[in-house]
Amino acid sequence: MTAPRVVLGIAGASGAALGLSALRQLTRLGAEVDLVASAAAQRTLAAECGAGAWYEIRTLATRVHDITDIGASIASGSVPVTGMIVAPCSMRTLAAIAHGLDDNLLTRAAGVQLKERRRLILLAREAPLTLAHLRNMTAVTEMGAIILPPVPAFYLNPSSLSEIINQIATRAIDLLAISPPLARQWTE
Repeated sequence: MTAPRVVLGIAGASGAALGLSALRQLTRLGAEVDLVASAAAQRTLAAECGAGAWYEIRTLATRVHDITDIGASIASGSVPVTGMIVAPCSMRTLAAIAHGLDDNLLTRAAGVQLKERRRLILLAREAPLTLAHLRNMTAVTEMGAIILPPVPAFYLNPSSLSEIINQIATRAIDLLAISPPLARQWTE
């Protein structure tokens, strides 16, 4: 059995720790991870997760693709991947995906997931939301993407920010269905 291959996009919205957590967990699951991150994501990673975060991400990923490399393997539907997570997903990235702009490798790889009917999980990060944001979320949902706002599961009584981040990232991975569910679940 081969390891699942997952594309991880990291856009420039606040919440870079979500992408880092998803990558750590995917690596522990033995997944091959193709990473593509925007320049703003790299800046946000440093600001929110520390100066060494970008180095850790590049080290953990199986393949790191430059966002301008529109000819990378993940830009083609003929390359089999299980699906894609964008964590966090900025409103700019969401809009580009919703309107099929495919103007960089991150949005092109997301568009490939949609056209190939693969799972695309978007951790859309913004507050409050404008009508444009909501319409873009509706558009990508109608195309088959899954919007997973990074909202804490307060009923789990998380004791730290790390616990919240890891739970949200684990839920995104669970939506790819590459392993039995890993996220903590509601219990009566």
